[in-house]
Amino acid sequence: MSSASFHLVTEWTIDAPLEDVWRELSAPERWPEWWPSVKQVTLLQQGDERGVGAIRRMRWSTALPYELVFDMETVKVEPPFLIEGRALGELDGIGRWTLQGDGASCRVRYDWIVEVTKPWMVRLSFILRPVFRWNHGVVMERGRRGLLQRLA
Repeated sequence: MSSASFHLVTEWTIDAPLEDVWRELSAPERWPEWWPSVKQVTLLQQGDERGVGAIRRMRWSTALPYELVFDMETVKVEPPFLIEGRALGELDGIGRWTLQGDGASCRVRYDWIVEVTKPWMVRLSFILRPVFRWNHGVVMERGRRGLLQRLA
């Protein structure tokens, strides 16, 4: 794996039923309502009845003083357990949500397997790798907290 490549894993336990968590995660256009780091989601292309083939432009703020913009194409959906997308733009790779119900709670795993493409990020990734990992953790924690509040 090059210094510009990352496989970041986030795991959450959400005190809400699987169906409620699925409803929120499967509607990215609504993420800015509850996930502070998601600044804008614009649907560029409709997908099929499950959402496969949908392309969304996503603008994210981070804990660091920069934003990321990339397009995310939904490539696989298995309700209510799996959503996988292909990112292209300032990040390039795969994002995969995996959900598992456990009665009144839901276990969520997010795999983010990407390469940074911004020239300054590529050049400095060998030094800033731990900072990028930390930044991702902060962004995902903002999402976890927002989702908990949304579902409370």
